[in-house]
Amino acid sequence: MHKNILIIGATSAIAQATIRLYAEQNANLYLLGRNLEQLETIAADAKIRGANQAVFSALDVTEYETHESVLNEVFEKFITLDTILIAHGTLPDQAACEQSVAVTLQELNTNALSTISLLTLLANRLQTQQSGCIAVISSVAGDRGRQSNYVYGAAKGMVSIFLQGLRNRLMPYHVHVLDIKPGFVDTPMTAEFKKGPLWAQPEQIAKSIINAIEKRKNTLYTPVFWAGIMFIIRHVPEVIFKRLKL
Repeated sequence: MHKNILIIGATSAIAQATIRLYAEQNANLYLLGRNLEQLETIAADAKIRGANQAVFSALDVTEYETHESVLNEVFEKFITLDTILIAHGTLPDQAACEQSVAVTLQELNTNALSTISLLTLLANRLQTQQSGCIAVISSVAGDRGRQSNYVYGAAKGMVSIFLQGLRNRLMPYHVHVLDIKPGFVDTPMTAEFKKGPLWAQPEQIAKSIINAIEKRKNTLYTPVFWAGIMFIIRHVPEVIFKRLKL
């Protein structure tokens, strides 16, 4: 039986690495993203790698009025979904956000509210089918506000809290909800950052995501050492933490 997989934000580096792994499992893939040309290339590659189907269509996640109609098309093609991965996002310029309400709201819109809109619609669908997994890429940045990226952290923290409530709500309906919290990942979005030993590759993250979905984990820190790092960061007393340059 081929799994039906929906990937939102399919052109992101982590999403592409995950798509390749699902293609090797002969899954049926439905890919959503803004760039149709890039989606076509990704879908063609997935078919070569073994995907049973690789369908794609355009979705700008910030155009809320299109969410329901696009998702209706997905469910017309695949009556039920086994797994949904939401992988879109941007990395804000914190300094620019500090100087502009408009820029701050734009980043919150892309990184939090668009995800919550999609989750609201998808949760109702999976509650009705009483099965499936919703997996969302948030970030370790959402665990605690830091001066270097607190707008991004606030957005991801909002998503994580929303997922907690969704998990609690959907558990009686046998729907698995996974909060994915990567640390530093070497992607085009982080190309300008200096890399070090804490950085991971998208392929490593993708493998951990599929493993966490199969094991029905609630939260995934990836790579795993980020669970320890963030445990320490969350428990530093505020009187000390507010003086740190992080």
